[in-house]
Amino acid sequence: MPNQDLIEKYARLAVQTGANVQKDQPVVIRATTETRELVRAITKEAYLAGAKRVHVQWNDDYVSRLGYEHMSEETLQDIPEWVVNQTQHFIDIGACFISITSPIPGLNAGLDSSKIQKAGIASMKKLSFFQNHMMGNKAQWTIVAAPNTVWSEKVFPDKQGKDAVEAMWDAIFTACRVREDNDPIQEWDAHNETLRKHNKILNDFQFDQLHFKNSLGTDITLDLVENHVWAGGDETTTTGTSFNPNIPTEETFTMPHKTGTNGKVVATKPLNYQGNLIEDFWLEFKDGKVVDYDAKKEKDTLKNLVEFDEGSSYLGEIALISYDSPIQNSGILFLNTLFDENASCHMALGRAYPMNVEDGTNMNPKELEEIGYNQSMAHSDFMFGSEDLQVTGKTKDGKEVIIFKDGNFVI
Repeated sequence: MPNQDLIEKYARLAVQTGANVQKDQPVVIRATTETRELVRAITKEAYLAGAKRVHVQWNDDYVSRLGYEHMSEETLQDIPEWVVNQTQHFIDIGACFISITSPIPGLNAGLDSSKIQKAGIASMKKLSFFQNHMMGNKAQWTIVAAPNTVWSEKVFPDKQGKDAVEAMWDAIFTACRVREDNDPIQEWDAHNETLRKHNKILNDFQFDQLHFKNSLGTDITLDLVENHVWAGGDETTTTGTSFNPNIPTEETFTMPHKTGTNGKVVATKPLNYQGNLIEDFWLEFKDGKVVDYDAKKEKDTLKNLVEFDEGSSYLGEIALISYDSPIQNSGILFLNTLFDENASCHMALGRAYPMNVEDGTNMNPKELEEIGYNQSMAHSDFMFGSEDLQVTGKTKDGKEVIIFKDGNFVI
């Protein structure tokens, strides 16, 4: 069993630093049945922080698989009104949201991927107002993780059962700066300050374009939107409450111009999408759009992502992370984007964050699209950083500045 003191510290970090639960604020915890121990700890910490009421929304990945296997496409695409009404209710009462991820890699292998795709599109269309709310930072939200046996044994193939789960807990605690001899909340305050400094340097430059190149075949340029904002670490809601969306996080990220990406990018880590693991893949872009791609494993799943909707074949995010980072140095491939994206520079196919451009959270969809914002129901990060990655920024007056050398920040 994991150390109970560390579980409590981790739960407190999720509540106080992650969601920053306010007094008398409702809290929604979205979790799988694999994570009940952490759900209970977070619920307790939320009440201790002054939460008005904690609502837990459970789901079970095995039950979901059975649904994809046996329900008709028509039924899968029929999103009940009570789901929509409940989601709107949580927005109306000013709730904050804590999500606990605990993936089961490969669970959906062998299923009809088109059914999963259509179900996902139907859900996102019906609940698009919720995505707008969250990605527009209208409420605090955070994502943390908890192990399950299948995931743990995939990450630690030399261990079985409880030993694998314990190793995964240790890896999660380390990545999230939770130790027996520290106050993780204080340590995250210092970590957020470091990320703010990186953001300021990049924001002061206001690069027009970034060029990425390495020996694996990545050679790609990205135009950035005018008045872009580099962010990372803690964020602030439109009502002025700070929160940390991802625990852990090491990134500083911004908005590429929708039509300004050209060249080829080679992924350096697998991507877990729709319960399937896409491995050894690359993407080629022209005028912002994916025009060619391939993968050694799960190419059809990659196709589903690229063709999810019009915007999923364009980029919505570019994130910089030094190769010499805690998660990369751990040598652990977590098979989960929450962790793996923080080991490496990454891009996201799909929707951009309005917060990544000045006054973006106050713009309507048309205004955002006019400045180069990418609209999509998808947002999937994939990793491409490497130990020899070179990143060069071009300023408005044509000056070139080296941002990364040998995989790490040099500015």
